[in-house]
Amino acid sequence: MVAISSPHFVIFPFMAKGHTIPLLYLARLLWQRHVSVTIFTTPANSLSIRATLHDTSISILELTFPESIDGIPSGVESTDKLPSMSLFIDFATATRLMQPQFEQALEGLEPVSCIVSDYFMGWTQDSGAKLGIPRIGFSGMSCFGMTMYETLGRQKPHALTSSLDEPFSIPNFPKLTLTRSYFDPPFDQLEPKGPWVNFMIEQTIALANSYGLIVNSFYELESSYMDYWNRCIGPKSWCLGPFCIAKAKTVEDESTKPKWKQWLDDKVMIGESVLYVAFGTQAEVSEDQILEIAKGLEQSNVNFLWVIRSKAMEILKGFEERVKDRGLMVKEWVDQMEILQHKSVKGFLSHCGWNSVTEAICAGVPILAMPFMAEQYLNARLVAEEIGVGLRIRPSNGSVRGFVKSEEVEKGVREMMEGRKGEEIRKKTKKVGEAAVNAMREGGSSWKTLDQLIIDVSNYEAIS
Repeated sequence: MVAISSPHFVIFPFMAKGHTIPLLYLARLLWQRHVSVTIFTTPANSLSIRATLHDTSISILELTFPESIDGIPSGVESTDKLPSMSLFIDFATATRLMQPQFEQALEGLEPVSCIVSDYFMGWTQDSGAKLGIPRIGFSGMSCFGMTMYETLGRQKPHALTSSLDEPFSIPNFPKLTLTRSYFDPPFDQLEPKGPWVNFMIEQTIALANSYGLIVNSFYELESSYMDYWNRCIGPKSWCLGPFCIAKAKTVEDESTKPKWKQWLDDKVMIGESVLYVAFGTQAEVSEDQILEIAKGLEQSNVNFLWVIRSKAMEILKGFEERVKDRGLMVKEWVDQMEILQHKSVKGFLSHCGWNSVTEAICAGVPILAMPFMAEQYLNARLVAEEIGVGLRIRPSNGSVRGFVKSEEVEKGVREMMEGRKGEEIRKKTKKVGEAAVNAMREGGSSWKTLDQLIIDVSNYEAIS
């Protein structure tokens, strides 16, 4: 294959908001470098993608999502619409049924330089190999999270532990100890088994056979983990983020200003700060836990803006009325970056999904970490103890995970918003945020790495 002077990237995001949004930012970054980009998606996800990229010339192609999948209602084409996250594996596995459509569409496109697809869509590696196109995986995790999970699976440093909370050392990172509680079931077990394990093994093998891996982070934030990944794990990884900095600027329209924006503006006018509260679109938070969080916020006497699902709001009878002078409950979709960048917002009570972490860092807003699932516990560790841009709310049982009582929520909120430690962390977060912005600027580490990726892909020669 002759070297391609003007590369054409195909991007196929996994159908989940937290996985799709960063890849749309990446698509914009590539388009800004005059790279041709085609995005694959499904009809139900297409409208929001087209709206996000309306000001670009990026092509969007739709594939039909498989029908008649057990447990998945007709028309559900995104994980946030699933009746339960217990159906996640069924949903993710069903995407493979789009492979024949995908390959047929690829053959009809102008020469494709590479396929960038989500880690959960390892089957695209098979498509790429069949058509002589390199596949690059995308991980929505931190370098830290990826490295710790791979180390656990490969070297089993936890093998001699007798409980979930017994500390063990991490090979090649002498100052770092973890417990099995940092890892999501069933990976916290000594011999993990089941559908999740089988699915992840399949994706890991696909990634190992791929041309490389794109990470939504920046080198200065996680250099030791990125270096270790490239030296000892692989495949080759490129830190190209934080992608949220590539978000298109919104034009302010005073006539259609949302209620939450006016509320935050009012807080600035009277010199009061606000805690932003949000737990993402996928974490399933129990009713009891929602009630304890609400109680802790109410007892803290701190101003807060809580983005909450309508279903969760139903159990908080009387709460909205009791906190109406200092708390705003928002039940619709919001622009999280716009909230975090608001002058009144001085803290973020978060589940520590990686997108939320990077957005908070870029906005210079410290994180009050309260993880619920997946690698969020490792992200919380990174945020609070390794980087120092947040505080961790600890469960009542003293473990890494477990039920959090209202007193712990109140204590954490007060420390973040009013305490000396919160002020120190705010200063640190501002510096880290400046480093993130610099990484994405022309000449910065992520900027130069993206240049190198484009060169690498342009010069790729497929082995037939």
